[in-house]
Amino acid sequence: MTSLDLNADRINVEEFNDIQNSIIDWADDTLCHAEETESVSSLEEEEETSDDDSDADYIFPLCVRTGGALPSTSIRLDALLAISMEDTVHDSSDVGPTLTDAPEMPEKLQPQREDEVIGQPASIAYHLNLKLLAEYLLLPIPMCTAKDPVTNAACQAHGPFQVTVKSRATAAIIEWTFPFGHIVWRSSSQSALKYGMLIGDFMLAVNILLSGNNYAKVALLFKFMNMGMVGRSTFFKIQDTYCVDTIKQFWEEKRGLVISQLKPKASVVALGDGRMDSPGFCAQYCTYSVMENDSKDIISMVTVDKRETARNSVIMEKEAFIRTFDTLPKGIYKSWGVRHTLDMWHGSKNLGKKIHQASQQKGCSILLIWSKDVCNHFWFCAKMSATYDDFFDMWAGLLHHVTGAHEWALGACHHGPLSDNRDKEWIEKGSVAHRALIEIVLNARWLGEVVKYLGFRSTAELESFHNHILMYASKRFSFTPPVYSARTLLAGLDYNHHVHRPVQRKADGSIE
Repeated sequence: MTSLDLNADRINVEEFNDIQNSIIDWADDTLCHAEETESVSSLEEEEETSDDDSDADYIFPLCVRTGGALPSTSIRLDALLAISMEDTVHDSSDVGPTLTDAPEMPEKLQPQREDEVIGQPASIAYHLNLKLLAEYLLLPIPMCTAKDPVTNAACQAHGPFQVTVKSRATAAIIEWTFPFGHIVWRSSSQSALKYGMLIGDFMLAVNILLSGNNYAKVALLFKFMNMGMVGRSTFFKIQDTYCVDTIKQFWEEKRGLVISQLKPKASVVALGDGRMDSPGFCAQYCTYSVMENDSKDIISMVTVDKRETARNSVIMEKEAFIRTFDTLPKGIYKSWGVRHTLDMWHGSKNLGKKIHQASQQKGCSILLIWSKDVCNHFWFCAKMSATYDDFFDMWAGLLHHVTGAHEWALGACHHGPLSDNRDKEWIEKGSVAHRALIEIVLNARWLGEVVKYLGFRSTAELESFHNHILMYASKRFSFTPPVYSARTLLAGLDYNHHVHRPVQRKADGSIE
């Protein structure tokens, strides 16, 4: 049987059954027994000549054996495996399940678990290819099961059926129809959620928001590709019903975890700053963000609408700061209260503006040459001073240094020897420019705010986060208040999730 199976695997069925490869066996009863070779035609012939059968000549049993002319045909046909009726393959389309045995039309597929929707791979399919595939499919029903609305009689028409492919939003619907208009079978490229919403429509609408994209731009992309797109009203319904509140809830959960990690700390340095939603002076929203200085995590985000401040956009940042301070838990700043400091970069920028404004006066143009050095000296004094007195001693020495005097009665400059080849002109003591610089350096209001710069803090990292918000809430598009707030929270979630990743480095190990 082993050799038989091996030979059977090498049999070419068409070549084996070809008439040219057949031979006639007369008396080889090992290949064809007499009782098995009596065909219907020979039996009928015996019945017709039964009257004079005594004179009939004896005819040897005749057997037509296929494949006899082929080499190595030592196969006994009677030894081949028999095929029962249960294993019979019917090629005729008429043979198949009856109308009563035909399967029922399946309902729309509905996912039962979350993993049947999220993470499932998807593809772009063209209708021409789907139609070509559908025309070669064998339907699970052999005939049309539609019933006449009047007589209630089944159509029972056989194929072939006409195949049409049409779009339904992001899905492709394939229909097999009979010329009379009956729909024999229908198939969708997507499963349906509750109430008939397609998975592709839901996932596309949700991910447009989660990825920070805009519906109009994505719809334009789909239009250029001639693809089905989720409807505009459907997109906004999904966004408002399923996304906005879920994002806010998820933000509060993640924010609670960050706050719980800060409570054991002895002190917390929080960086706060406001961001307007437009590049001009007609802002509609102001988002005030707070970042923890050590971990760089965003711990609070508050959005204020201009309509909440009597349509005055100037005071929106102040209102947002008050709300932010009220939402921060008292466990962060403990019993000793809050110490307010200002950003060093903003202080240096404001100082440079004052010097530039003073340089526009007659005889004060030399102040422009010293503007950068004055700002750098302010940066150095704030960094090295722990108290106001230390700051003032170094800061007031600037008025002697710009005149070329590096030692005076109450102190001296902290720099080393200076080069003789200087390209910067000294300011004449008592000149108009020198008096203008004195008014700036010793301004009472300026000195009153100096103590807020001694912490030497900067909101540069927070400014970087505000730039990250543009990915989710661009200043070139307008949003409704709930959606704008949700988009800013998405930016905070995204930033907190990736802020602790290692920095990208070059092949030599340096930071890119």
